[in-house]
Amino acid sequence: MPELVVLTEQLNAPVPGGTGRYTAELLTALRETAPAGWTVTGAATARADRVIRLPRRALVALWERGLPPRLGPHVHAPTPLAPLPGAVVTVHDVVPWTHPETLTPRGVAWHRKVIAAAALRAKALVVPTDAVADQLRQHLKVEVPVHVVPNGVTRLVGPPASDLPSGYVLAIGTIEPRKGFDLLVRACERLRVPLVVIGPAGWGGVDLRAPHVTLLGKVSDARLASVLCGASVLAAPSLAEGFGLPVLEAMAAGVPVVHSDDPALVEVAGGAGTVVRRGDLASLTEGLRAVLADPRHTVEAGLTRASEFTWEKTARGVWDTHL
Repeated sequence: MPELVVLTEQLNAPVPGGTGRYTAELLTALRETAPAGWTVTGAATARADRVIRLPRRALVALWERGLPPRLGPHVHAPTPLAPLPGAVVTVHDVVPWTHPETLTPRGVAWHRKVIAAAALRAKALVVPTDAVADQLRQHLKVEVPVHVVPNGVTRLVGPPASDLPSGYVLAIGTIEPRKGFDLLVRACERLRVPLVVIGPAGWGGVDLRAPHVTLLGKVSDARLASVLCGASVLAAPSLAEGFGLPVLEAMAAGVPVVHSDDPALVEVAGGAGTVVRRGDLASLTEGLRAVLADPRHTVEAGLTRASEFTWEKTARGVWDTHL
């Protein structure tokens, strides 16, 4: 019986982030859409169907050197953490090349190394947008097929949070320089509206503390749903993204979106959000002001756009790369 092994090590990371959600949702969807006779197995150093009995650091070092433990002929790596020869590897973005200043020097070097390795020796690459596919080919040598398979979106529904101020702007993501949240703090201060941020602290020492800002850190999906459903607008002012899942999560929840002109965000939003210039405080402020003044004008378009993205479609696209 053929088996697809999905490497779920990202779920054991200190900050799993958006790629952790992708890994978990994809694993579930692959199981639900498995072709007749196939099984799907998660593998990692802990909390997996198949536990790889190596310390996490040792396993990563082996992967970097192209010396992985034997996992079978059909392997999917949901992140470039494991650029295994013969595996299909998902590359979520090309930020280490396009915006290296938004990552640590060590992070830039490591991601460039593993993505470049995957581009040379994987069976194929999966990317979430045409923007990432184009950037990959612009910045490095790609000798394997590249498949554009958009992420899905989980519809988050719940009663609006009762312990937060009314009329707030919401931001979702790991707090790090490329997210543009520091600019968002200033824009909300200008507009005199509260800002709520969901997400763990990342690198870079980005300090968002201010009287009008509520930092919730990492939250459960139930809490995420309630906070999202109570928001007046979701702001995604990122300097660089590969997909931008919170944009679709907000649209699916009927929350209007203001997002930057990053190519991947523009592609994913598909005209159903309000676009502002990256790194431009005035543009971000005016975009938020316009949506707060007329919060319903993009909601229907957002609901329609989000309905086009499902994890079932994502899983079937990934299966196509393995069969």
